[in-house]
Amino acid sequence: MGLLDGEICIKYGCFKCCIETEMPLTMEDIRRIEALGYPRDLFVTVRDGIPRLRNRDGKCVFLGDDGRCIIYEHRPMGCRLYPVIQVDDGCGVDYEYCPYAHLITREEIEWACPKVLELNKKIGKEFSSRA
Repeated sequence: MGLLDGEICIKYGCFKCCIETEMPLTMEDIRRIEALGYPRDLFVTVRDGIPRLRNRDGKCVFLGDDGRCIIYEHRPMGCRLYPVIQVDDGCGVDYEYCPYAHLITREEIEWACPKVLELNKKIGKEFSSRA
């Protein structure tokens, strides 16, 4: 059981990261979610030129009434990697916002960090190519 596999979030009923989310989306994320039948304008908002998950009533549009993600198996890559975040040229854990960040394992951080850095690079490339 770990933090990145969602088990800890489910165990404690936590969905804080889904409240007022600012999760950036890659074009791959958008296509994957559209393939489920969701129209882009339902779940995408653009802020600072970057597509992000849309909030409805202050929470992610995909957060169900039961506090669980209704597209969990297809959720954006950033959601899969959170609370590991990029800090400068490396990674850190978002201890300030995630109430269970202290439960993340060293192995999870080491696994997620290169993926977080690559994800942010990909979003940067996608953003700059559209500017």
